[in-house]
Amino acid sequence: MKIGKTILFTMGALATATLSISRYAYNIAFKAPKRKDFRDYKLPTEEQYIPHHTTMKRCMDRLIEIPYEEVTITSFDNLNLFGRFYTAAPGGTLSHSSDNTAQTKPVPVHILFHGYKSNPYMDGCGGSGLVAELGHHFIVVDQRSHGQSEGNTITFGIKERQDCLAWVNYCEERFGAETPIILWGLSMGAATVLMASDLELPANVKGIIADSPFSAPADIIKKVCKDMHYPPTLLYPFVKLGAKLYGNFNLEECSAYQALQNTKTPTLIFHGEDDRFVPHEMSVALSKLSPLVTFVSIPEAGHGLCYMTEAQTYHDSAVKFIEAVLQ
Repeated sequence: MKIGKTILFTMGALATATLSISRYAYNIAFKAPKRKDFRDYKLPTEEQYIPHHTTMKRCMDRLIEIPYEEVTITSFDNLNLFGRFYTAAPGGTLSHSSDNTAQTKPVPVHILFHGYKSNPYMDGCGGSGLVAELGHHFIVVDQRSHGQSEGNTITFGIKERQDCLAWVNYCEERFGAETPIILWGLSMGAATVLMASDLELPANVKGIIADSPFSAPADIIKKVCKDMHYPPTLLYPFVKLGAKLYGNFNLEECSAYQALQNTKTPTLIFHGEDDRFVPHEMSVALSKLSPLVTFVSIPEAGHGLCYMTEAQTYHDSAVKFIEAVLQ
């Protein structure tokens, strides 16, 4: 009897410990942070970002000053998702042409997705400025569980990819099936748009631009575990269990690596060679999965700093890609 009780006690203690560690892992990795007004966000203080603070602040202020329309949609799991729609300014370099036929074409719409625990003003400032210059419409969205969008769990692109499809459907319904759509994302936002690429995207989604994506949610979780000096083989199972039990999602359900093997959408990937958060090698591997992928590697750029480090290269590469996919 004593042996039986000891076994039951031990099993109960192990189960309690497993649930406790999994809950802690969920809270750290996936639980949504307390909502902030975008003006309360602080610029990153890591050494790679400090030299770019002035440029980042200028780009963010420029976006903040542009008038926008508040737009909302409903996600597949009934969350209210929030975005800001910016109308194209006249005189863009691609929206006007000496060809009268070209002038009558629908104005393209770009949809921009920010990264993990970040905001669209910080992560979308470079791309949105470029799109505004082109004279195209664009929407910057608050990803689920961020900003004014509902939700309590960040799923590293797994449920966010379905939100991406919902935003695409919104644009198609609002602007028509002939309106070209281009998807943009940075960091987790980049993984989001890449993971959406093997969903049933409509034909008017002409291109995807992904800046500093991770290859798979599981891959970046394991990498962060190593950065925190935790053995990934020991901690990852608890993180995966926490995602399932408390976040209601499977951390291995999909990945950018899987999606790009099936994509039908031309894709441009940027990645900095000095990225200390998402390894540059992840994008190198992604770039080899499909002939539809163009890869631009930016020397000395840190995470999400490709535009800030090499603005002209970024601009020229993006414009060339956009011109090509809109032909």
